Amino acid sequence: MSLSSALLENAVDQLASLPGIGRRTAMRLALDLLRREPQEVARFSEAIRRMRDELRYCEVCCNISDEPRCAICRDPARDAGLICVVEDIRDVIAIEGTRQYRGLYHVLGGVISPMEGLGPDDLNTQELMDRVLRGGVREVVLALGGTLEGDTTGFYLNRRLTEAGVLVTAIARGISVGSGLDQADEVTLGRSIADRKPYEQTIRR
Repeated sequence: MSLSSALLENAVDQLASLPGIGRRTAMRLALDLLRREPQEVARFSEAIRRMRDELRYCEVCCNISDEPRCAICRDPARDAGLICVVEDIRDVIAIEGTRQYRGLYHVLGGVISPMEGLGPDDLNTQELMDRVLRGGVREVVLALGGTLEGDTTGFYLNRRLTEAGVLVTAIARGISVGSGLDQADEVTLGRSIADRKPYEQTIRR
């Protein structure tokens, strides 16, 4: 796609670099921004800049936050003895959307994947163990995707958490094998959390 304006082409290139955005969609977005008032585009740009520059990670659960501790960890109505372990931030958003869970979270920042060179030390696993070892945690729910990497991560965490004397459960398998939590509908995900079972020390082949 050759455009008459290098500035427009650069904007389209940047928008098209976002996941799920093709060049045609990027072109529509760029032209829409071009038609908007300068103040509106400035607010749009400033919101993205501030998100990128000022957003931080919760010092407790590694979720995204505007403050040192996220709103979930600061909520006194939450059950602090229950921690749900997820792969990434999208899973927190998906589970919160079900309104079926009132505990806290722990975001690993990925899953164990030897093919990608990711081991336990590359994830937020030690931070999770530190939370458990400080006491007060009675149950850890493993809410990881139905993939081999998710199962491998669950296997590793179950062993370490069991050694620490904590009850380890896993969400019910209403989630399709090979898919992530953010791809499940809210009803299915909510039921999977409510119907969680003791973790089984097995990995699917």
